[in-house]
Formats: sequence, C-alpha cells, structure tokens
Amino acid sequence: MKVERSSIADVLLLEPEVFGDARGFFFESYNRRAFARETGIDVEFVQDNHSRSSKNVLRGLHYQLRQPQGKLVRVTAGEIWDVAVDLRRGSPSFGRWAAATLSAESRRMLWVPAGFAHGFLVLSELAEVLYKTTDYYAPEHERSLLWNDPALAIAWPLAGEPVMTDKDRRGTPLASAETYA
Repeated sequence: MKVERSSIADVLLLEPEVFGDARGFFFESYNRRAFARETGIDVEFVQDNHSRSSKNVLRGLHYQLRQPQGKLVRVTAGEIWDVAVDLRRGSPSFGRWAAATLSAESRRMLWVPAGFAHGFLVLSELAEVLYKTTDYYAPEHERSLLWNDPALAIAWPLAGEPVMTDKDRRGTPLASAETYA
C-alpha cells in the first residue's frame, strides 16, 4: 500500500497494491496490520456503511460531536470528490479542508480521522461509496457543517446546485458550529 499525505497531514490518501491478470483483479481493501504499519495508525473499525448516489448528490459535511468517527472511505462504482474539514480547535489546520478524487477505477481510499467533518460530491452518473468507521453511528450526536460556508471556501467541482437533504442544506457555518476541543 502506498500512503500519501494530503494538504492536512492527518488526512491520508491510500493506494492499495492491485494484482491483475486476464481473469480480473484482486486487492486487500483493508488489512489492520498493513494499515497500522504503513500509516502508524492502529484503529478498530466497528461499522461498515454503503451508500449509492446519483450525479451531483452532495452528502455532508457530517460529523458526530460525541462518538467521533474516523472513516476509511472507498468507491466501488463511479467517482466522487471526497472532502474532510478539520474541526479540532487545537489543531494548526483547524477550519482547513483536504480533498481527493476517489473512484472505482483508481481504487484509492481516503483516511478521515476522528475530529473531522466529512462529505462527498458524486462526479459520475452513479457512485457507490463504502466506508468503515471507528465508532457507531449516533444520530443524536450528528451535526452538519454548512457545505458552502464562505469561511471554508471549499472548491466543490460543481456547476449549479447540488442534490442534497434539507438537513445538509441547512448546515451550520464554521463560526457557530460545535467543534472538538
């Protein structure tokens, strides 16, 4: 596995070793020992999530104030633009974002640590996204950061308005968002 640091050192882009031949391909999408060895991060994943979305769907920017989740995100069909926003007040990168294009073709994954808001925009006609989390979903602790907050200035690769839930559309701006100490 190759590991590349994003513009925020804690957000990692992972590229698995893929073995292919005339039959197709094989790769380990996750191996706890290899992940810990290559990233220096030893976490336990407790939940796997799978979403399917159409083009221009924007999901996020979500985080859980209590039970914060680290996420290992990958795409099994299509392509997304995946974004992580640092919400750790003591961090030198507080309020900054990092992003990467993930696709079924590239098989790259993004590690989003706990303490970050996370969201993605579907670039292809359809995308299926799978992500492992380090804590369980807790709707009572979930928050949505405003996706288009001018203070964040996220450069979403989007022409027009995204397709999203009312909850996400009404996200909280960074200036008044609950964040991590």
